[in-house]
Amino acid sequence: LAVGGVADPAAARKALRGELIKIVGPDMSRDLNLDHADSVPAVVMMVGVNGTGKTTTVGKLGRMLVAQGRTVLFGAADTFRAAAAEQLTTWGERVGVRTVRGDEGADPASVAFNAVDEGITEGVDVVLVDTAGRLHTKVGLMDELGKVKRVIEKKAPVNEVLLVIDATTGQNGLTQARIFAEVVDITGIVLTKLDGSAKGGIVVQVQRELGVPVKFIGLGEGPDDLAPFDAAQFVDGLLGE
Repeated sequence: LAVGGVADPAAARKALRGELIKIVGPDMSRDLNLDHADSVPAVVMMVGVNGTGKTTTVGKLGRMLVAQGRTVLFGAADTFRAAAAEQLTTWGERVGVRTVRGDEGADPASVAFNAVDEGITEGVDVVLVDTAGRLHTKVGLMDELGKVKRVIEKKAPVNEVLLVIDATTGQNGLTQARIFAEVVDITGIVLTKLDGSAKGGIVVQVQRELGVPVKFIGLGEGPDDLAPFDAAQFVDGLLGE
């Protein structure tokens, strides 16, 4: 079989690998922007619908940052889902990060504000803010997320807004992505449940749709199952290498 005039299977595979890497976008910067002034922490907001693994991703990212020697604080601003603050606190205890939380049903923006405020007082490097992800109406989501971000920005700039998408949702994940991108400036994507390579096509679609890079992929349930996205490694996984 000749592919693009290449008859040798090994050469054809190499050519295909090169093309796939180009499609995945090797030139997009996938670094997490954690630059911040000495007086304030870097702030990362995690957004996405419920059930995508958002709270778990906050925990795993916290673990990764602690392993890099950074000091971290969690803000449990998903006050809508009863178990969310509890889940985040448990993750915090596992990875050595304190969680700032409010009462169930508290104003999410005030919890986020308090987390950043305490982050400033304690001189931490990064505050990771978990947010509610109910898509009951776009207007409600827009109002709430917009308010959380505005209120945080009274204290410190928001460095990153990471959208968490479940890779198994396919087209539905893209629809979610569009809605969140309309609501708040997404700076990067975290794809969870990408342990099956057949789901990989969503990487290309969502990057093209939103114009922002996939920065991390979630590969399982363990605390270390979050990895920086690497285009070449990802393509090798698709090709079964």
